[in-house]
Amino acid sequence: MAGRPVYHDPLDAIADIPDGAVIMTGGFAGRGVPVQLILALRERGVKGITLITNDTSGGWGGRVDASCLIETKQVKKVIASWPVPASTAVITPLEQQLLAGELELEVVPQGTLAERIRAAGAGIGAFYTPTGVGTPFAQGKDVRTINGIEQILEYSLAADYALVHAHKADAYGNLVYRRTARNFNPPMATAATVTIAEVDEVVPAGSLDPEGIVTPGIYVHRLVVKKG
Repeated sequence: MAGRPVYHDPLDAIADIPDGAVIMTGGFAGRGVPVQLILALRERGVKGITLITNDTSGGWGGRVDASCLIETKQVKKVIASWPVPASTAVITPLEQQLLAGELELEVVPQGTLAERIRAAGAGIGAFYTPTGVGTPFAQGKDVRTINGIEQILEYSLAADYALVHAHKADAYGNLVYRRTARNFNPPMATAATVTIAEVDEVVPAGSLDPEGIVTPGIYVHRLVVKKG
């Protein structure tokens, strides 16, 4: 297996992402977010993005998340579990654009979102789940009774690009995560045509404990060494 290209400037790593791309960004509650890749997308001004992410609530504790791409009106559609903060004290850019008809929003229960992404990585086109039965999440979806339980049909979610964050990578792109960064990053890495991993460090091939590798390098196409 050939080594993966290593970039030290995130702008170079995302230089070919076109307008209109479907992009996944990892992270959960501000942890494991590929911050520098997201900021590079913002700087490049990529527009018309369909954004698949867990959280666009505006950052936790001042941390950057993918909501910064919404602020600059680079996103046309958001698929997320936590689109806005719980507080109603501030109307976010997402809400403003949604009310103005400038942005489309699909809210997905968190477990269903994770499974839709995982299914795409496993080559599964769709699956049935009881989550959302009898709620607005079931509207317009096929409902079947399986083993005596009503379940709704959910389709897998794939992307053109997945931007993920990991602690370490080796030269072949095998990824090791640290603590809660092992959230949406591993399934997203498997569900995209091109996966770009922002990592704290790239180490020589063979130096990672095989038991600690969560994402095999076969899913990873580019590595970006995090600055600072």
